Amino acid sequence: MSEAEKETTIFQLADQFIALANELSAKEQDVSKVGTAMRFAASRFNAFEAALKSADLAAEKENALEWFSKEYKEMLNDNLDDHIKNPPMSKEQEPAKDEAVQVFTS
Repeated sequence: MSEAEKETTIFQLADQFIALANELSAKEQDVSKVGTAMRFAASRFNAFEAALKSADLAAEKENALEWFSKEYKEMLNDNLDDHIKNPPMSKEQEPAKDEAVQVFTS
């Protein structure tokens, strides 16, 4: 097996985070709480990543915000499109009611 084949892909790593999120969602019975925690964790880790990569984070903060925001928006857009094509629940099921999260309506 080559070094490239041994290397863990971002998708394999993401699947590990998703598996943990699914475990926590089942335990907490609160997908919104787990989603919020994941976004907070991602923002905290991305700030750490930016700090490590930056010679002057204060001066590069706006560029970092723009770059990470663009990356996240593209990834979220792709995954929303996937869920539009492959809904996680049947059309007959009602989405969970949760007052703690924004309801996305037109």
